[in-house]
Amino acid sequence: MLIPFETPYDLRGTLCGGQAFRWRDEGDGWFGGVIFGNVVRMRRVNEGIEFVSAPDDDVSLAPLVRDYLRVDDDMDGIYAALSEDEHLADAVKQHRGLRVLRQEPWECLIGFICSANNNIPRITANVEDLAAHYGKPLPCPDTQDCQRNTFPSPSDLVGAGEQALRDLKLGFRAVNVIAAAEGIAHGEGPDLYALREADYDDSLTELVRLRGIADKVANCVMLFSLDKPQAFPVDVWIVKALRDWYPDAPVPPALNSNGNKTTPTERHKREMREWALERYGEHAGYANQYMFHHKRWVDLSGG
Repeated sequence: MLIPFETPYDLRGTLCGGQAFRWRDEGDGWFGGVIFGNVVRMRRVNEGIEFVSAPDDDVSLAPLVRDYLRVDDDMDGIYAALSEDEHLADAVKQHRGLRVLRQEPWECLIGFICSANNNIPRITANVEDLAAHYGKPLPCPDTQDCQRNTFPSPSDLVGAGEQALRDLKLGFRAVNVIAAAEGIAHGEGPDLYALREADYDDSLTELVRLRGIADKVANCVMLFSLDKPQAFPVDVWIVKALRDWYPDAPVPPALNSNGNKTTPTERHKREMREWALERYGEHAGYANQYMFHHKRWVDLSGG
């Protein structure tokens, strides 16, 4: 099935760059993942994005896939706005086609709870282990033996219990995953889909009520699944970018008066987020993603 469009789209950077954690690079341009209860394989072609799915047929799933990939975002307008910033102009030139996904909120929430003091390969392993042990098996969309499962529901994880999740090497994150699952399953936590209609401040307030959810995780969930384009997650790469590129950004010094490394507090993160919102407005989320990817690329590749 083809999703036709003409604008650039970087599938690798978008699917495997730290927004979502269940996509695999399968080679030859194909990426395999699980979304909307389906195994989906997709690749970029000249006319758009080609995909296959199971168990649902491609035609019925196509609108959801198009929405998930956000192929209809006004990238020309976004690029024009970001390119007024010299550093983001370089980022757009280097990473053109990078998009922000519109994920399913529950899986996104758990993925970023697992991100605490973690890295992308380990987060990916944690999320995939949860699905492998507590999700339901899915058929493959073609002849490949994909062995993929749905992502477990809140009730599935509540039934598993904290110790079982610790046994999957989630560590201290297990208690926060279970707390979120209990809150959602028992109706005591936020209605995640309803938060798509709420404003930014109300969504943030609701999310940080959950154990283990602070400013960074809440902003990740809002940006990648709750339609909050002004969300601006602050992690180590964003702090480095702001410190190195923007003298006016409210970033704490790298070292304190004793010569020890500083760790930004929640207040610092809030101030950096507010600075970004004032500077980039409704494009703060896209600014964040291009800043994140470009700073990592510059520092890790020497680019």
